[in-house]
Amino acid sequence: MLVSDFDYDLPTELIAQYPAAQRDASRMMVLNKTSGKITHTNFKDILDYLEEGDLLVFNETKVFPARLYGRRAKTGGKIEVLLLEEKEPGTWETLVRPGRHARQGEEIVFGEGLRAVVGERTESGGRVISFLVEDKQEFWDQLFKYGKMPLPPYIKRPAEKMDRKRYQTVYARSLGSAAAPTAGLHFTEEILEQLKDKGVQFAFVVLHVGLGTFRPVHVPRVEDHLMHAEFWRLDTHNAALINDARQNGRRVIAVGTTTVRLLESVVDEDGTVGAGEGWTSIFIYPGFHFRTIDGLITNFHLPCSTLLMLVCAFAGYDKVMPAYREAVKKSYRFFSYGDAMLII
Repeated sequence: MLVSDFDYDLPTELIAQYPAAQRDASRMMVLNKTSGKITHTNFKDILDYLEEGDLLVFNETKVFPARLYGRRAKTGGKIEVLLLEEKEPGTWETLVRPGRHARQGEEIVFGEGLRAVVGERTESGGRVISFLVEDKQEFWDQLFKYGKMPLPPYIKRPAEKMDRKRYQTVYARSLGSAAAPTAGLHFTEEILEQLKDKGVQFAFVVLHVGLGTFRPVHVPRVEDHLMHAEFWRLDTHNAALINDARQNGRRVIAVGTTTVRLLESVVDEDGTVGAGEGWTSIFIYPGFHFRTIDGLITNFHLPCSTLLMLVCAFAGYDKVMPAYREAVKKSYRFFSYGDAMLII
């Protein structure tokens, strides 16, 4: 299977640079994964497509201000650092730009009270960085003072104050992501209450979004791509909610591809999900056998990305790729701050 099979033409003006004025003001494409029928509507109308007894599964990970702008202590040269994963207290796996200027043993200054030393290279081409802060709370205080929200590179503007709120779901609780689970950005407190009133049930999981989700595919064959591991957690209460829905024939609808990756990482051959925590590097592409979900709420993803491959695996390549071409034709807004797609 070729990565190029998942390419499509996307005018740059359709890449959303800002969120919609209101979270639920986005458009929504509804794709019937059986018939391929496409319906154009708005996210506020999602209540019309969900039924009493449906179970929505949300990823409640919380994005932290993971992008830091600093300078090299000796030369004053500018350095940009994206924190990905804390390997041990104070020591992080990062992406650094320009990477060639981040030499091992060099000190970087991010602001008064926040300094770090560059360590070894990582397998993914990043750097390990150790912060010179002894107290963990002091580190987080400094990070929230100097850090910026880690907007993806296709958003061609600096992070703004409003991104602290809008590049975060309203139900985010568990701090640890370097990127937002963007399918959830459309939900408001009001819509969540309306869904509850209709009898739709909720379950919450955690998958901290890191390099594995947004790392580009650099190999020509899909099967040769290696995913980076990401941390997940599922408690017994929420595992029981998911298993009860499946055992009683109620629909399980994942909010976002990160939720799908977690669920498909913890399910056994009988379709039962198990509680726990760990790391997953699951890679889902066409031919994958899904055992946990009946529907998916997602955004429109980058060409040739692992996220697009996952969506094609769930709804069918022959239905998803025409739907994407239709979305371009209808001028949907794409990627993190873009419009939504409901697949049922």
